[in-house]
Amino acid sequence: HHAAEVAPVVDVLQIPAFLCRQTDLLVAAAATGRAVNVKKGQFLSPQEMSQVVNKLREAGAKNVMVTERGNSFGYNTLVVDYRSLPQLAEFGCPVIFDATHSVQQPGGRGGSSGGQREFVAPLARAAVAVGVDGLFMEIHPDPDKGLSDGPNMVPLHRVEALLTQLLAIRKAVADTGDAPTTV
Repeated sequence: HHAAEVAPVVDVLQIPAFLCRQTDLLVAAAATGRAVNVKKGQFLSPQEMSQVVNKLREAGAKNVMVTERGNSFGYNTLVVDYRSLPQLAEFGCPVIFDATHSVQQPGGRGGSSGGQREFVAPLARAAVAVGVDGLFMEIHPDPDKGLSDGPNMVPLHRVEALLTQLLAIRKAVADTGDAPTTV
């Protein structure tokens, strides 16, 4: 019932990675008629996300986005396999890259998650070069004082320079015209 309550005041409903296989939540989100951005669970392969996308579409979702945020291999860090980005695009959905949660270290601070914000920019640059349709980043004026995900966040004063760089990479990739995306 939460999806229906939120839908009138948002443009996009986001399904968290850990809940991406909850059929009742997917169906409820699809029923709102809003765009749905579903984050790929750290425990799923890109191919397994086809089931999630299909559930949303079968429930009536017209605008589905899929967000990559890395995979967990059990050593308190997430690893992004950039091959997953074009694989997710095969579902016909815009692919979003979560640059800040991709550097998260679950349990990295003992009682809470840590992160390595110094890797946000390099991972975002790689994702843009691969051809993602959008980026998700958590931003804060003072990340170390953020109440949640501070170690992953991009400081507000660094955002403009990062976005300028990312747009230049996107333009460079787009300027290749009909260059093959595979060999």
